[in-house]
Amino acid sequence: MEKTLVIIKPDGVERGLIGEIISRYEKKGLKIVACKMIKANREILEKHYAEHKGKSFYEDLMNYMMGGKVLVMVLEGNNVIQLIRKMHGSTNPIDADMGTIRGDFANKTTENIVHASDSKESAEREIMIWFS
Repeated sequence: MEKTLVIIKPDGVERGLIGEIISRYEKKGLKIVACKMIKANREILEKHYAEHKGKSFYEDLMNYMMGGKVLVMVLEGNNVIQLIRKMHGSTNPIDADMGTIRGDFANKTTENIVHASDSKESAEREIMIWFS
């Protein structure tokens, strides 16, 4: 079984969308194998978002992700990485199809409700960062 990392970001937690989002994963037959709610610190976020360091949006992203609690999960299932990314929709909510999590709930590119690993390599790296 394939595994991926999913984060319900501060806006999703603050807006009370955890149950709705998890319900979508479970209805799709995906299994939650690890889960924790934390207030992420800069150290863990710098590891997670290392590839974005130096980009114009980096500090805004870091401040946003440290601004509230996040729910971090490891999900397991067949083709879970591609499946979750399709369920989440485009990073830019304007481009996200209705029926996807971002299409239904997000309205800003930075504050876009959820994160998911984009490859097996990223999933392995990100899971080790959050669940060492």
